[in-house]
Amino acid sequence: MKREYEIAIRWRAFPLHPDTPEEGLLLERLFADYPVDVGKMMGKLRKTADDLGLPFGEREKTYNSRLSQELGLWAESRNKGEAFHKTVFRAYFADGKNIAKIPVLLDLAESAGLPREEAASVLATRAFKDAVDADWALSRKKAITAVPTFVMKKDKLVGAQPYDMLERLMVANGIIKRI
Repeated sequence: MKREYEIAIRWRAFPLHPDTPEEGLLLERLFADYPVDVGKMMGKLRKTADDLGLPFGEREKTYNSRLSQELGLWAESRNKGEAFHKTVFRAYFADGKNIAKIPVLLDLAESAGLPREEAASVLATRAFKDAVDADWALSRKKAITAVPTFVMKKDKLVGAQPYDMLERLMVANGIIKRI
């Protein structure tokens, strides 16, 4: 039986491979300087996603997420952050879409219930650039090195985690179970 907790989750932007070009980068190239078997790594990620019921497709590239982060903070300001983040997650991890491309982002914003023209304006003016910069600076200050990272007070939990680990983090930080 799962226990439910009443907490607010705040998404933060994180500089995950910020130098990735707009056209993306092959995963083999991204990890070329590391002793990593990309096929095994992707297989392990796929299994974890399956175990957690998360969508995960065949990906060969990584894409620059900077503009999606800016649009995500705007979506949050419009109370559509959850819908937008889920839509982008599926597009990137399951469908392999290039989330660095403005037309892709506009389609995703629209499918999350956001006005396309306003999303285009947010991207054109870079209205949330400073907010993303501030989140990136905060991640450096707090020594966040991977996503997801769950932070509560001074505790951190890094990576996709099973429910019981997240529950332990909350209990350790005084979060009370919802009745």
